[in-house]
Amino acid sequence: MTTVLPVPNLAAIGPEILVTVLACGLLLVDLFIPKDRKRAVGILALAGTVVTALFTMRYWNYSATTFSGMFVVDNFAVIFKEVFLFATAITILISLRYLEIEKVSLGEYYALMLFCTLGMMVMVSAADLVVIYIGLETMALSVYVLSGFMRFNVKSSEAALKYFLVGVFISGILLYGIALTYGVVGSTNLNAIAETIKLKGLKDNPVLMIAMFLLAAGFGLEIAMAPFHFWAPDVYEGSPTPVTAFISVAPKAAAFAALIRVFVVGIGLMAPHWQVLLWVIAALTMTIGNVTAALQSNVKRMLAYSSIAHAGYMLLGILAANTTGLAGVAFYFFAYAFMNMGAFGVIILLRREGIVGDEVDDFKGLAHTNPMAALLMVVFLLSLTGIPPTAGFIGKFLLFSAAIKAGFYWLVVIAVLNSVVSLFYYFRIAQAMYMGEAPDSSIPRPQGAPSLTVAIAIVGILTLFFGIYPHHLVELAKASVTTFIPFL
Repeated sequence: MTTVLPVPNLAAIGPEILVTVLACGLLLVDLFIPKDRKRAVGILALAGTVVTALFTMRYWNYSATTFSGMFVVDNFAVIFKEVFLFATAITILISLRYLEIEKVSLGEYYALMLFCTLGMMVMVSAADLVVIYIGLETMALSVYVLSGFMRFNVKSSEAALKYFLVGVFISGILLYGIALTYGVVGSTNLNAIAETIKLKGLKDNPVLMIAMFLLAAGFGLEIAMAPFHFWAPDVYEGSPTPVTAFISVAPKAAAFAALIRVFVVGIGLMAPHWQVLLWVIAALTMTIGNVTAALQSNVKRMLAYSSIAHAGYMLLGILAANTTGLAGVAFYFFAYAFMNMGAFGVIILLRREGIVGDEVDDFKGLAHTNPMAALLMVVFLLSLTGIPPTAGFIGKFLLFSAAIKAGFYWLVVIAVLNSVVSLFYYFRIAQAMYMGEAPDSSIPRPQGAPSLTVAIAIVGILTLFFGIYPHHLVELAKASVTTFIPFL
């Protein structure tokens, strides 16, 4: 008897293959590049990331499944892969000079970032809980190392250790949730789970409800939603600033995309239960994030709590469980990548001799010493608050309107009030830049490397452009969630 093994459709995983080859190739090339020229590895990584992003765009409107239905390619996966690749490219740009200043310019940094991107790309295309877990662990292991990359810095080592310990604990919880789900429905495939719940009437099954809580907890770590947010401030503060910018956007986007697939496709029929759960979590996450951010003087910690609050806003889109809400999440991650990575880019700009640049006082007088950087920082702060004409305003408008359409009026009121609170702490930075006294002339002026300047300028322009002309990106975001229309 002849056994015929199914041949996977390797064309469907073209971007993943490209990223893997690029990451492994960088490790090999790094062996032949002198220690004082590691910037060349970063430039190769940047070029490869841009090529991969362009190649991935070819998969728009390309629908395919492979590996026995465990891996899917659809517009939803493509748009999030573009978010990851964009975030990776900007992170590489802002890292080139920073790593040299911190004396940790090593080629493996860029390879780790690409392996992290690979894990995220697998997560968003996964149609099976086990594959989601594999992608998450590939991503997480890389991020743990990146967080502690400045190994001679105590805060960096502490950040990596805390992130690792919390991550391992939550990873076990996620696995337990997957095991319970398999025990009830007999499959880890999301479509099979949905079909079994429907046929056997399991939407009120108590074991499956426990699994739902555990799955939410597992994804909640990467999302940094309350009560799994406590790791974020220490990790954001201790990690190298470019890594902080990266993990504030890309892993969070991957976790949100996986959460959408699991909750909307896999356990969509249990929406009455998980909507109650997400309502409470969203309200807590927004409030804890904004109120605690208002108490911070360290800008990286402030942006960490701000990131927690933004996770609460984005939960509105999943909670609403309609096309506008899911499209709003996709759009918001592009907007969030622009504005948040731009803000961290300005922090890196302030890094110079004797000054780390991550305290509010470090921004004093920036409008006098570097007017363009101060102006762009104001643009990023406006967008983070959700004030027009910025991409952040459009993102919040989509999420809030989706929640109103779904009838979650009180939650929108809480979100709006939290946005008002955020205005207070964001504009403490603006006040320092424009009303604070300029530093002593003996202190070097903040002057960024060309790569850093280009990165900040790109995200600044995009923040304004998609705030004024959002139509095209909104339509792409809506087209990306047509996959979920049968489940909504």
